[in-house]
Amino acid sequence: MYKVKVFVTLKESVLDPQGTAVKGSLHALTYNEVEDVRIGKYMELLINKSEKDIDARVKEMCEKLLANTVIEDYSFEVEEA
Repeated sequence: MYKVKVFVTLKESVLDPQGTAVKGSLHALTYNEVEDVRIGKYMELLINKSEKDIDARVKEMCEKLLANTVIEDYSFEVEEA
């Protein structure tokens, strides 16, 4: 069994209005040291398969469903559970 941690973020070239709103709210609370905020997604997958090429399977999942690769980047970590 594998535990996969998937991180999805907007590409740098894509505007992040949600991140901008959070940055504004932090500044309103006097956390003025915050320079930028980017909002993303975090997912954990438990995969019950002794797949030799688990990385290829997770990459396929990310590209087909978990991330919109036109506007988002993704990375993942695989560990045995």
